[in-house]
Amino acid sequence: MISGPQGNGSMSSTFLLSGIPGLEHMHIWISLPLCLMYLVSILGNCTILFIIKTEPSLHEPMYLFLSMLALTDLGLSLCTLPTVLGIFWVGARDIGHDACFAQLFFIHCLSFLESSVLLSMAFDRFVAICRPLHYASILTHTVIGRIGLASLGRSVALIFPLPFMLKRFPYCGSLVLSHSYCLHQEVMKLACADIKANSIYGMFVIVSTVGVDSLLILFSYALILRTVLSIASQTERLKALNTCVSHICAVLLFYTPMIGLSVIHRFGKQAPHLVQVVMGFVYLLFPPVMNPIVYSVKTKQIRDRVTHAFCN
Repeated sequence: MISGPQGNGSMSSTFLLSGIPGLEHMHIWISLPLCLMYLVSILGNCTILFIIKTEPSLHEPMYLFLSMLALTDLGLSLCTLPTVLGIFWVGARDIGHDACFAQLFFIHCLSFLESSVLLSMAFDRFVAICRPLHYASILTHTVIGRIGLASLGRSVALIFPLPFMLKRFPYCGSLVLSHSYCLHQEVMKLACADIKANSIYGMFVIVSTVGVDSLLILFSYALILRTVLSIASQTERLKALNTCVSHICAVLLFYTPMIGLSVIHRFGKQAPHLVQVVMGFVYLLFPPVMNPIVYSVKTKQIRDRVTHAFCN
């Protein structure tokens, strides 16, 4: 437990994570669907990675970017798994400062990496539909590798200062976090110090990653739509748009809960605590669970390989 009394002048070396307020007696039952979601996420993304790795015909740009998305989703699930199940199984709410800072580093780093991967996938669809004759020459394996490294480098560089910015603060008073895991925007509010620099830097990171990426994705799809509408054959138009459906679903699954949670944390102070908790679970659990399902259902090549693997 947190050491010492929780008065304004007391200090602590731990934070308290939260489950679902008011439903503590139901935590063991709530853990069952959570375990199922984690299981689906881990098995689904591992299956996608295995199929793409072992099937030479899938070593194409679209599927290489999909493997990056699956790897990122797998990392996000594993980041929150220990603390979430620890709370709902055994009521282990305590988390040390360093462990909390490390967890939020990986959560935010992987979240912004996923945003970069979704932007890369939008670029892949743009080249495939708008520049089909140059597709193979533009998106070579070397270029894809560089895009992946650049995406990872951007995420790490932007998130790396956050744990150190939080570590310099003293923390006192009630050190209860709203979620079952650590987020920068929550932890900084528990500091007994001026957090203006953290707030400004956090907003800068969101705008320069999620903000820029989402605008570029919209711009890519505007160009794709213009190209598709210029195709004479309706069958060809539908075929071209169908290749984008899975990616559009992945974009909506990722950006909608992320933007919703950010708005609630920054502007929705009067929102019920339960809304914050539910949005937090949707933000980190829903995309990793749904992405492999969406791609398995909507992408014929993946669907055929999954069916063949499980049927045999």
